Order: sequence, then structure tokens, then C-alpha cells
Amino acid sequence: MPAENAPVAGNLDDDDYPAYTMGRAADVLGTTPAFLRAVGEAELIAPLRSEGGHRRYSRRQLRTAARARELVDQGTPIEAACRIVSLEDQLDDALRLNRELRRKLDEDGANI
Repeated sequence: MPAENAPVAGNLDDDDYPAYTMGRAADVLGTTPAFLRAVGEAELIAPLRSEGGHRRYSRRQLRTAARARELVDQGTPIEAACRIVSLEDQLDDALRLNRELRRKLDEDGANI
């Protein structure tokens, strides 16, 4: 494999690598570019920009947008769906941190 292709190939497993164009991302999600622009405007996701100024999305961003789309498909307004997904993410982060801190406290207590 040529050396110039190695970094790109290495990024294929990276959930944060912006591999999807807006059109491809919309196809993957079964939605429209307008939906992706709307979730971007609601600040749920922030696509990276190519050198030419085109939006690029990562797999992680597509999963986030897909969750918002589920809520919208159930009748939730897009702004509310984006807020719900954002709050779900914050709750997941807080629960993960809580588990880590409890584990550390348990380990520290066992070492006394």
C-alpha cells in the first residue's frame, strides 16, 4: 500500500473521522440534506468543513443525527429532538463519570 494512503486507511475505523459528504450522510440516514443542516443549526452536531467548504460528517455524528431523526419521525419537533438527544448524551457522560469515580473510591478504600 502506498504511504500516502496509510493515514486514510487508518482513519476508516475512527468514529470521529469526517468521511461522509452531506449527500452521502443524508442517503445513509434516509433523510435530506436539509435535515442535516437543521441539526447543525440546532448545534446538535458540528460537521467539519473540507478545504472547499463542504460539510463532512463522522460516523459518530451520523449516529447522533439518526437518534434525532427517530424522535422527529415520532412527531417531536426538530429543535426539541436535538435538545433531547443532547441531554441524553450529557446524562450518559454523567453516569459514566459517576461509575468511574465510584470505582476509584472503592479501589482507594480497599487500599487503606
